Amino acid sequence: MSALQRRRLCLGMSGAAFLLTMHAVAGAQVLQALPDFPRQPITLISPFPPGGGNDGIARLLGNELGKLMGQAVVIENRAGAGGNLGTTTVARAKADGYTLVLSQNSVMAVNPSLYKNPGFDPLKDFVALSQITSAPLVMVVRAESPFQSLADYLRAASEKPGKVSFATPGNGTLSHLAGATLAQKKGLSLMHVPYRGAGPATNDLLGGSVDMLITSPPSVESLYSSGKVRALAVTHANAVGAFKNVPTLEQQGVRDVSIEGWYGVFAPAGTPRERVQYLSDAIRKAATSPAVVARIKQDGAEVVASTPEALDKKLREEITHWSKLVKSLNLSID
Repeated sequence: MSALQRRRLCLGMSGAAFLLTMHAVAGAQVLQALPDFPRQPITLISPFPPGGGNDGIARLLGNELGKLMGQAVVIENRAGAGGNLGTTTVARAKADGYTLVLSQNSVMAVNPSLYKNPGFDPLKDFVALSQITSAPLVMVVRAESPFQSLADYLRAASEKPGKVSFATPGNGTLSHLAGATLAQKKGLSLMHVPYRGAGPATNDLLGGSVDMLITSPPSVESLYSSGKVRALAVTHANAVGAFKNVPTLEQQGVRDVSIEGWYGVFAPAGTPRERVQYLSDAIRKAATSPAVVARIKQDGAEVVASTPEALDKKLREEITHWSKLVKSLNLSID
C-alpha cells in the first residue's frame, strides 16, 4: 500500500468515525420510542389563531418535541368559539396519541361553565399530559395611549361609563373574566371587545381601535420589550422575565383578585396508558430544555412541566373555582 493510499484510508476512517460520533450525539437527544409509537408525525392543535400566546407556546414546544421524538410535530391552528372549536376537534379525534391539543385554563376550566354547549367535557373527553407554564395575564395599552397607569384607565372609565374598552382574545377567555372581575370590583361599566385570538386583538390595540388589551404575556412580550405597548398591570404575583416589575392589580388597590393563566397539553380520553406516559415524559423534557425555559421566562411565564396526575388535579380544582366565579358574574354565552 502506497503512502497516498494509506493517507486516504486514514482520512476515510476519520470521516466515518466523525459521522458515527455525530449520529450518536444526535441520537442521544431522541427519547427511546415505544415498540409501536411514534411512527408518524404528531399533530398538536392550537385552538387559537397564529400570532397569539397559545400559538407561540405550541410552536416552541413542538419544535423541541420533534427533536426528542424523532418525528415531526405539526402545529395546526383551529380557532373559533373561544378555543372550543379546536379543543372539540381533539376530543373527537382517534385516541392513539397522534392528535393532541395545547389548550389553556380559559378553555378547559372556564368554558364548560360559560358556554351552554362548549362541545366537550374536559374531564370525560381528555387525559392530561402536562401543564407547561404558569403566568399572570397582562393589561397593556399602546405606547401613545393617554393612560399612563391603571389609575388613569379606571378614572376614565368612571367618567365615561360604557365607553372605555378592553379587548380580549375572545368571549369566555380568562382575559374576559379578568376584565369582568376588574369592572365588578371597581363598580365600573367597561366595554368588552372580544376577538378571535390575541393576534387580531393586538393589531386593533396598536391601531387605536380599543383602549386596553388583556392577554397572556407571550402574546405581547416583543411589543412590550420594544416599547410599542405599555403594561398597566399583571393579574398575579408570579410575573417573571420582561414583566417582572409590572405592578399587580392587588398592589394597585384592586383587592382579592389574583388570576393565573396556564397552558397544558391534553390527549383524547382512551389514549393507551403507555403512550400517555411516553408523551408526558417527552413534553416535560422538551419544556425543561434550556432553550425553551429561557424563551418562556423571557415571555413572562414560569415553566411548570407537571405530571399528568398534577395537571388533572389542577384542572379539577379550577373547574370548581371558575364555575363559581362565572355564576357570581352572571356570565353566559350561547
